[in-house]
Amino acid sequence: MEQKTYIMIKPDAVARGLIAPILQRFEDTGLGIERLELGTLTREQAEENYREHEGKPFYPGLIDYITAGPVVKMVLTGPDSVMVCRKLMGATNPRDAAPGTIRGDYGLIVDANVVHGSDSAESAKREIAIFFGD
Repeated sequence: MEQKTYIMIKPDAVARGLIAPILQRFEDTGLGIERLELGTLTREQAEENYREHEGKPFYPGLIDYITAGPVVKMVLTGPDSVMVCRKLMGATNPRDAAPGTIRGDYGLIVDANVVHGSDSAESAKREIAIFFGD
């Protein structure tokens, strides 16, 4: 099924010069890059995106981290893009992520796990609206 998903290369990966190799991983799957933008998230965008974590102990640090530096925001399209990207990214905690996944190869710690991706088609639609206004 053709669908869109939202992917964000996080500040730690941008600072480490990992934009190109991470983009290459997504392109190698055959998914199309429909939109791509380098920029810094506003606090409001970050809070809206991570609102399900509001009140949890790690929430303030997450918002500070994700707004601390530039990120790459993108919309990828293709068959089952959400599932394809989730598998490619690997487990949320890089220590649990398999070698060959983005987080398994580039992630250091769960608090700075290099990439974010929508976990469902519904989340993708919501996140695309937050970051691209669509």
